[in-house]
Amino acid sequence: MGRLAGRPDRARRDRSRAPEDGAWLETCNPTGGTTPPMSDTLALRAAAPWFIAAALIPLLLLRRSRVRRFPPPAPEAAPLVSVIVPARNEAHNIHACLATLLASAYPRFEVIVADDQSRDGTGEIVRLIAARCNGRLRLIDGAPPPPGWIGKAWACWQGYRAARGELLLFADADTRHREQLLGHAVGALQASGTDLVSVLPRQRMLTFWERVILPQLFTAISIRYHDVERISQTRRPRGAIANGQFMLFRRDSYERIGGHEAVHEEVVEDMALAQAVVEDGGRLLLAHADDLMETRMYRSLRGIIEGWTKNLAQGSRRAVPAWLAPLAPWLIALVTLAAWVVPPVLLVASIFEPLLPGVQSWALAAAGAGAACWVLVNAALRAPPQHGLVYPLGALAVALLFVRSAIRGDRVVWRERRYRRRRTSPR
Repeated sequence: MGRLAGRPDRARRDRSRAPEDGAWLETCNPTGGTTPPMSDTLALRAAAPWFIAAALIPLLLLRRSRVRRFPPPAPEAAPLVSVIVPARNEAHNIHACLATLLASAYPRFEVIVADDQSRDGTGEIVRLIAARCNGRLRLIDGAPPPPGWIGKAWACWQGYRAARGELLLFADADTRHREQLLGHAVGALQASGTDLVSVLPRQRMLTFWERVILPQLFTAISIRYHDVERISQTRRPRGAIANGQFMLFRRDSYERIGGHEAVHEEVVEDMALAQAVVEDGGRLLLAHADDLMETRMYRSLRGIIEGWTKNLAQGSRRAVPAWLAPLAPWLIALVTLAAWVVPPVLLVASIFEPLLPGVQSWALAAAGAGAACWVLVNAALRAPPQHGLVYPLGALAVALLFVRSAIRGDRVVWRERRYRRRRTSPR
């Protein structure tokens, strides 16, 4: 009886030593081993990549090799430059663009607008301006693109055939130029002995969606091509890139690679031309000109979606080794989601449902570092820093744009035209 009477006390002592139900989740796994909870220190270590990104990415954007460092040529040694502006439905841009181009301090230049069958009065605006320019500005009423040609490449090609200059500058209609820019670009072409000079302008972002999405896209490109000096020295075609908003060629170099005719099916024709220069044994120079040039690419969410859908998949495939090209847009979308969407989503989810021990601390650290990173990125790009706080929304949009572009494949819709291009790639 005494032994039986003692059993309830022993059972109570055993129960008092048993862990609570919730503790078993922290200390046991299905195989019978133990899994200690992640400490805050370990969580911070796991978030280290996000802290590194927050420190390095804004610094990459501030590293700028400027075209201004090249002095313009003396007036008596200045070659004639033909500035060619392809334009399709650019009535909202063309006046301001031409006003800044025609105000250039460079002594010898002509401006040619190749109107690609605009329907919004672009040609009429150019005619009115040309009537007051004493022959410095000419308008070409473009013919319909031949089969297989992308409209912009065809407009540029028509402008080239009418050009008289020793140098050819292709400039987009949505750009604005300071009066010193052309002189410095010509000086860079002469001093460097390169075949092509391209500059990177300031990107103006005025609406909510521009300020949320575009910094992420520009940063992705900058990470891949962060060292403009290295790009200028590359001998690998896939290591070359140029900005189609401003491409200054030596005429003989442009003709040697076949000009826009050689890339007439390319949606990212600027990248294709830069890679053709390198593939031909030539050299290019890429420099920053955010103090001398600015552009506003798109003015609405619809414009951003349409414009970047046509570019992202093709551009990403040209930017990586050939074996990786088919997967490039999908991998970029996946990395974007993993880096900038998953941590804040987990952090918000932890408010409603407890996460595994330590995961909440990791999500908090990674999301906080991400917020700091994109606030600094926006500031570096001269966009309102507070828009960096909604970076998960921008990252989600970018990932969806890459997926949409990849699904579209070789089918392109742009400026009321539909194209289907034959896929080519550099070596």
